[in-house]
Amino acid sequence: MMRKLAAEFVGTFWLVFGGCGSAVLAAGFPELGIGFVGVSLAFGLTVLTMAYALGGISGGHFNPAVSLGLAIAGRFGWAELAPYWAAQVLGSFTAAGMLFVIASGAPDFAAGGFASNGYGELSPGGYSLLAALVAEVVLTAGFLIVILGATSARAPAGFAPIAIGLALTLIHLISIPVTNTSVNPARSTSVAFYAETAAVSQLWLFWAAPLAGAALGALVWKLLLSDGSD
Repeated sequence: MMRKLAAEFVGTFWLVFGGCGSAVLAAGFPELGIGFVGVSLAFGLTVLTMAYALGGISGGHFNPAVSLGLAIAGRFGWAELAPYWAAQVLGSFTAAGMLFVIASGAPDFAAGGFASNGYGELSPGGYSLLAALVAEVVLTAGFLIVILGATSARAPAGFAPIAIGLALTLIHLISIPVTNTSVNPARSTSVAFYAETAAVSQLWLFWAAPLAGAALGALVWKLLLSDGSD
């Protein structure tokens, strides 16, 4: 069990350090900024690389919503859910802390939103709470369907991390303007505490919506798409 939790810690650390790090350190660089397309790709690459590296140890969740969805779909034990969540959140906070240390070394550093998520005035595009809620639920549900399908017995072996990483890239391309993209409560939680905004007060949505979306995606897969052999 400790190996599994260590893998979830490291994988979630990499997701936050790589994904949020690309936003905090590289996206706004005056001449070589990677933009939101680059940030989207960075998040996808973090999951793709760590799914290959650590998926064989822990399943490669790196996301409390994914763990919940897999438990609902019968692919993950309920007894392991709380320890996985703890490892994921701890990995996320460790990554965010290291990012803050690095970012604050710049002479003109200002934390600003620090890659946090939000709606209303904290949404990159000013989208409403309802818009953010719908986006996060639908996109997390789609993410779970991709994960469950790509890792099913009928899927081609060895390609699941690619499909999952590309799905997360697509999700970010769609929703960065809406919420700055969560679909992952652990990713949202850590950076919110370093932001100079009211991001912490909006964290409830970025737990509630991804968890609800994960449950929805798992139920759609289990009841409508699975043939029972997965």
